[in-house]
Amino acid sequence: MIKVEIDEFSGFCFGVTTAIKKAEEELKNSATLYCLGDIVHNSKECERLKKLGLVTIDHQEYRNLRNAKVLLRAHGEPPETYAIARENNLELIDATCPVVLKLQQRIKNKWESSTDEKRQIVIYGQAGHAEVLGLVGQTHGNAIVVESPAQIEKLDKDCNTYLYSQTTKSLEGYKQIAEAIRSYASPDKKFEFFDTVCRQVANRMSGISEFARAHELIIFVCGRKSSNGKILFNECKRVNENSHQVESAKEIDFSLLDGVTSVGICGATSTPKWLMEDCKQAILNHTKE
Repeated sequence: MIKVEIDEFSGFCFGVTTAIKKAEEELKNSATLYCLGDIVHNSKECERLKKLGLVTIDHQEYRNLRNAKVLLRAHGEPPETYAIARENNLELIDATCPVVLKLQQRIKNKWESSTDEKRQIVIYGQAGHAEVLGLVGQTHGNAIVVESPAQIEKLDKDCNTYLYSQTTKSLEGYKQIAEAIRSYASPDKKFEFFDTVCRQVANRMSGISEFARAHELIIFVCGRKSSNGKILFNECKRVNENSHQVESAKEIDFSLLDGVTSVGICGATSTPKWLMEDCKQAILNHTKE
């Protein structure tokens, strides 16, 4: 008899849950609701909301939109997005995660309050990621994004440096970046780094490690665009080589179940519970057959 368990701590984080609830509430009353970018980095959840009437648009389409209602997802947006809304008479449903909003304000305040010194704002994050674009926007595009210690040579070692992190990056990776910059920067220049990793995301690392160790086979359910998903899946793979990523139940290779008695199903902060339930049911149905 095979045992299939879903990790109780996997699934949407607070920010994503709030954004989706706001979308569902608005769709009950609105003929049309636009969303600037994918509401969550999970294609199956995006498809579900599309059926309810959510229309996903990109930034170019947003610039050409007039007199409409637009949802801003949890990732956050740069100031330019709000300026366009005022110019084009767009009603914004702002679902930016409070953790991201607070980080945006901290970066903006630091940038504006230190105009007289030679300084640089550095963001540890994924270049081009929606949240990172919103953070860089707080500095009018002047912040420098680094993804690994190998990229710190793009920084000016003779500048005062202030380091922040994308909220969904790993704490360990952030510490490595901070140490690399500390070693690289001129000793007579100021270097400060601020712990801006979301604890709801960071705390999942230890939990998912324990969960992955507790099962013979791990099915990690996640959209392949998810930055947080990549981090958590890599952690599963690190502690349990028999870990496999799928976007939906259709991608499960049932031959992996041969000889296995314990299967763990987990996912990212962008993975809906219903998708993990689908995978569990698919495995149970297969074993019955």
